[in-house]
Amino acid sequence: MKKFNIRKVLDGLTAVSSPSPSSQLGAKENELIPETLQSEHFQLCKTVRHGFPYQPSSMAFDPVQKILAIGTQNGALRLFGRPGVECYCQHESGAAVIQLQFLINEGALVSALSDDSIHLWNLRQKRPAVLHSLKFSKERITFCHLPFQSKWLYIGTERGNIHLVNVESFTLSGYTIMWNKAIELSSKAHPGPVVHISDNPMDEGKLIIGFESGIVVLWDLKSKRADYRYTYDEAIHSVAWHHEGKQFICSHSDGTLTIWNIKSPAKPAQTITPHGKQPKDGKKPEPCKPILKVEYKTTRAGDPFMIFSGGLSYDTVGRRPCLTVMHGKSTAVLEMDYSIVDFLTLCETPYPNDFQEPYAVVVLLEKDLVVIDLAQNGYPIFENPYPMMIHESPVTCCEYLADCPVDLIPALYSVGSRQKRQGYSKKEWPISGGNWGLGTQSYPEIIITGHADGSVKFWDASAIMLQVLYKLKTAKVFEKVRCKEEKPSTEIVDEDPFAIQLMSWCPESRMLCVAGVSAHVIIYRFSKQEITTEVVQLLEVRLQYELNDLESPEGGGDQTPGTSPSPQTTAPQTHTSTSSNSSDGIRDNIPCLKVRSSPLKQSSGYQVELVVQLVWVSGEPPQQISSLAINSCYGLVVFGNSNGLAVVDYLQKTVLLNLGIMELYGSNDPYQRQLRSPRKSRQPSGGLISAGFSSCLPIWLCDISEGSATSEDRCKSPTSGFNVFVKRGVLCFPAKMSRKLSLPTELKPDLDNRDNSFSRSRSSSVTSIDKEAREAVTSFHFCETYNRKADGGLTSSLWVGTSLGTVLAISLSMPPGGEQRLLQPVIVSPCGTLVRLKGSILRMAFLDSTGSLLPSAFEPWYEPNAPANGEERDKVRKRRPVSVSPSTSQELNENQYAVVCSEKQAKVISLPSQTCVFKHNITETSFVLRADVVQMNAGICLACFCANGHIMTLSLPGLRPLLDVNYLPLTDMRIARTFCFTNLGQALYLTSPTEIQRITYSQEVCENLQETLGELFTPVETPEAPNRGFFKGLFGGGAQSLDREDLFGESGAGKAPRSLAQHIPGPGGIEGMKGAASGIVGDLARARIALDERGQKLSDVEERTAAMMASADSFSKHAHEMMLKCKDKKWYQF
Repeated sequence: MKKFNIRKVLDGLTAVSSPSPSSQLGAKENELIPETLQSEHFQLCKTVRHGFPYQPSSMAFDPVQKILAIGTQNGALRLFGRPGVECYCQHESGAAVIQLQFLINEGALVSALSDDSIHLWNLRQKRPAVLHSLKFSKERITFCHLPFQSKWLYIGTERGNIHLVNVESFTLSGYTIMWNKAIELSSKAHPGPVVHISDNPMDEGKLIIGFESGIVVLWDLKSKRADYRYTYDEAIHSVAWHHEGKQFICSHSDGTLTIWNIKSPAKPAQTITPHGKQPKDGKKPEPCKPILKVEYKTTRAGDPFMIFSGGLSYDTVGRRPCLTVMHGKSTAVLEMDYSIVDFLTLCETPYPNDFQEPYAVVVLLEKDLVVIDLAQNGYPIFENPYPMMIHESPVTCCEYLADCPVDLIPALYSVGSRQKRQGYSKKEWPISGGNWGLGTQSYPEIIITGHADGSVKFWDASAIMLQVLYKLKTAKVFEKVRCKEEKPSTEIVDEDPFAIQLMSWCPESRMLCVAGVSAHVIIYRFSKQEITTEVVQLLEVRLQYELNDLESPEGGGDQTPGTSPSPQTTAPQTHTSTSSNSSDGIRDNIPCLKVRSSPLKQSSGYQVELVVQLVWVSGEPPQQISSLAINSCYGLVVFGNSNGLAVVDYLQKTVLLNLGIMELYGSNDPYQRQLRSPRKSRQPSGGLISAGFSSCLPIWLCDISEGSATSEDRCKSPTSGFNVFVKRGVLCFPAKMSRKLSLPTELKPDLDNRDNSFSRSRSSSVTSIDKEAREAVTSFHFCETYNRKADGGLTSSLWVGTSLGTVLAISLSMPPGGEQRLLQPVIVSPCGTLVRLKGSILRMAFLDSTGSLLPSAFEPWYEPNAPANGEERDKVRKRRPVSVSPSTSQELNENQYAVVCSEKQAKVISLPSQTCVFKHNITETSFVLRADVVQMNAGICLACFCANGHIMTLSLPGLRPLLDVNYLPLTDMRIARTFCFTNLGQALYLTSPTEIQRITYSQEVCENLQETLGELFTPVETPEAPNRGFFKGLFGGGAQSLDREDLFGESGAGKAPRSLAQHIPGPGGIEGMKGAASGIVGDLARARIALDERGQKLSDVEERTAAMMASADSFSKHAHEMMLKCKDKKWYQF
């Protein structure tokens, strides 16, 4: 029967303690540790989304506000202004955005969706919201058109009809253009859906309608009839006007362009097939691919521009998508990397009846945004300032650091600025609308992304912006494979063999370690100087998991090899000396990738220090690396997988430890693992097993440093009593050796103190272990702590977490610093099991006796390539590692707390007593994907993201729940792979293959977010309309206006049928009013503009009144004269 002990938790609440007697609180733990974090410090909200809009479908541009809008296939809306001004919105339905229309310089946007709804967005607030929606029920929307400075939106449908919507009230007009009235009465065929609507630039009363079948109609809005009909044999994709309104151009499905005079409907004035081969006999050119869109833009000084997408010849197989620019006699074909979704020509004027003066083309591609400069020869592209190339290669992992060292971003920027491409346009980026926010956030933030091609990108993420700093290509370390035939048969992945799987970074020392999918680890050191590495330093490691037959432990050749011989010289260790490929094709001692043998030129930035590769063992490929950690203070890198772990000294370029997880447990392995069938291991030559006592020595003495190994030096293990020999710089031991070894008594874990309910609650995990005898290493933590209950001082340690919830300790005996660090060996010795939890171990951290976080010790950065005979090199040698842990001279009662979090629960362990003082079951039905111990402004906490979408924070050390929000269900493994928390309430994840979503769980950041966000709408005066000229004004030329209100309003056209569409008020109505009214400066500016417009109108009225008064005076004089002349005459005298 269970026994429960009730204890008081820090905040006065009660909780049930662990039923085992060892979990009762000691005297030290009963002392209250004040926790400053409370639930009111936490609030969850999205902050900003970076990257290229995923699956874009439409685009629009406001030429006055200079804002770009992009809609996507999943209903997202991204708005871009000047660099740093971005906004993300989402339609609730999630339907694809088929078209966008700005209300130019009005701070509003209309979106049309594939579910036949249209929405009006208010952009005058920092977070745009929908003001009105209209849902069509009987007809499908195919095209929308909103004339400049008009409030009537034309909507074309699949049935060929056109409806009008008042964008102010979002109500339908009774005015409708029916397809059967638009086409010839004699025509019985349906013209197809409406693909284009636009009014004549010079006459607002004339509307051109393009039907898919090839029919174009010029419709007179006042008389409600068709003036002209233009028919062509091929389907129409788009139509564009000449600014004078006398000609228009159509693009067709056979790759032709037809230019029509509006008063000559019989045939086109000109037919062009830009990319078609012209036959000599005068026949029609060969048909080409459809021209999907064409734009016709005029200039005052020269020839007009005709810009179109598509239209290539069918025989251009394999040619990339193209945008063609025809200007005068020149034709430029601009190839794109991805298929073209849409393009827009940016012009100097918003008025369609003026010379357009195009200066740039914005091309929306499937996975990129390109802006072309039309004003320069060769049409160079603008350098895109937005962080849109996150997905240049698919993102495979992420790390996020807030409040990092202040000198880090300038250092990365200085080396990254040399990587920039040349040949961009020298003009400023043309999308320049909006204003930056006025946020007070000042701490530096860095995001690191690992990619499928082996590249690592560093991003400056400070102040909710994102800018690439530096790009590292890890694939340069390996030999290039030019074709599939050259691909080595040892690769364990079919595609992307260099893909980054894990990253470990020490920001203070700038040491970087990455692990790839081909079971390789690369260690990098940061330098500001270029170097050429003659030979890349390489270590090869045999990390094998194989349980042998326990009844015959001394059977010949059944010992499990550990690691390959570690190089003791500066020459690299390659697989040529140890690899073997037997006649039956079994691969052994062969790495998956081949490290380059030629000299490697390394530019300033991250430079390769060491490459570690796991090799094939007896025909079995190496398992992918599941955990990785680096510590610059100790000069060590550790990595693990389902076979075991390896500790590497990257300063001495040696493998210190190579053990299976079973050996870390020693003789007290709690799991009854099923044995695999015995296999004869392929032994290296000389009858010696190389230096990984993978199933022999539970405690190790390593390693023999460079220059210290004589022909037969002897090192004695202090606990095992076995002799370890060194022959020719290779650490080894006799092949036949008893396997029946056990940990010393003081190192045996106290298994009796385990939670008795553990085995029952973990029955499913234990069952899975019985089926598959693999326990993977899932996490590491370097620390200075107490590994044993009797420890009187702190010990340099490595804590290891496994997939079965066990935490084990490895003690590190470090040599003195300076030159001795490179000469004397690092001694590593396992210390046994410390604690066990439910689920896989995800995160470990340490707190001091006051509850403050203890970061790992680190070494400050120094220039590794300093001159050999200079003061700089002397400074480097004198540098000592900085330890942020308490000194070893502490009194025994100055203890620590270890925080351990698994997939299911979190525990706080008091050290050195190793008693569990706090425990919290995070989830029963789901599991934690990511956990981080983070520093907030008011204290520290444990942040967790669960697979069921919950984001939670727990206080430390008390593990009180502070936040629990059902935020985001796990819909894709990409989210699980990239979600990460960082300090000061920040977090991020990859919400799509191309976009990073940043969120905050800090109440303070949420409150200040409105100030931090940029403003999209800024008060700008609309440019003056083009001057009509004297003669045009005199003889009635120029643009003809139309009173649309009289024509389309309820008084003139009546009401539309209610069943046609349903009006839905948007949630942004009140917010929109607040947004429009926010900001005194904005109010004053808008009031000033309104007053100017009002004053201009009043002056016009005044002039007209003066003219009328003068006319009235003249009439009065003439009338008076006539009266005087005629007053004395009789009636018969007239």
